Amino acid sequence: MIRFAKTLSAIIDHVNEFTGRAVAWLTAALVLVVTADVFSRYCLNRSVVAIQEVEWHLFSAIFLIGAGFTLKHNRHVRVDVFYSRLTPRGQALINVFGCLVFLVPFCAIVVWAGSEFAYNSFSYRETSPDPGGLPARYVIKAIIPVGFLLVLLQGVSCACSSAVLLLKRE
Repeated sequence: MIRFAKTLSAIIDHVNEFTGRAVAWLTAALVLVVTADVFSRYCLNRSVVAIQEVEWHLFSAIFLIGAGFTLKHNRHVRVDVFYSRLTPRGQALINVFGCLVFLVPFCAIVVWAGSEFAYNSFSYRETSPDPGGLPARYVIKAIIPVGFLLVLLQGVSCACSSAVLLLKRE
């Protein structure tokens, strides 16, 4: 049981580490797109709707796909007035409870609803409602369930790692 939990946690951690590092490169692309947008808007007096949409698509992808990586590195914002004062075993107990009761079910609901949302968008070949906007709005909508699936998996990893800590003999 402990070996399985450690192996599962290691695999999920590896997936989110790889994914997080890969998606981090999108920040460089976002900087370039924003720079091009600012240049065209203020130097050429021309605004392109598609460039503005690419900006928020990139930001959304970075945020959603990077959320699992952020959870893996324990960098999410939280108020840990009591948590930080607990022993490692106390923290592990809260992690197992929080992940299994709150995080994983919430993410599962968003993955399920987001998949349906993305599927509907894909089936209609949804495009931007703005003139000159991007032609494939369903691509960014498909990133919603993917991002939450990565967070769900990282929640399982966190629960497994914490359970291992709880099950270890002193």
